[in-house]
Amino acid sequence: MILSVSRRTDIPAFYSEWFFDRLNEGFVLVPNPINPIKIAKINLEPAKIKNISTNLLLEKKIEMQGFLEGFVFWTKNPKPMLDKLDKLKDYKYYFLYTLNAYPKSIEVNLPPLNERIESFKELSKHCPVIWRYDPILI
Repeated sequence: MILSVSRRTDIPAFYSEWFFDRLNEGFVLVPNPINPIKIAKINLEPAKIKNISTNLLLEKKIEMQGFLEGFVFWTKNPKPMLDKLDKLKDYKYYFLYTLNAYPKSIEVNLPPLNERIESFKELSKHCPVIWRYDPILI
């Protein structure tokens, strides 16, 4: 399983401590957005290859151990996670980074644009980043 983190809220920006607490616990509870009474328990144990075997027909069989193959983080501000990325060493992950220059009146909880650009540069030194720029006309 690949877990998409932050489609509903920016977890790297606002809930990174919570996220790493969940990694330590080994699971996360996720309410269904349509029916919040239904709650899924997602196992966060990293998936690893346990064994690879090949039969006489050269067909490979891969035995896996664990559950989670990786994370996709969606964020506009990864800075709160930058000093904790080493905690993700057992996982594959990348960031989808949105960079825009909306005024403070639209996005009140973001650092200034120049700080977000520096965070982007720092993040790109540690892991794959796919970025998106949203130009706006006001």
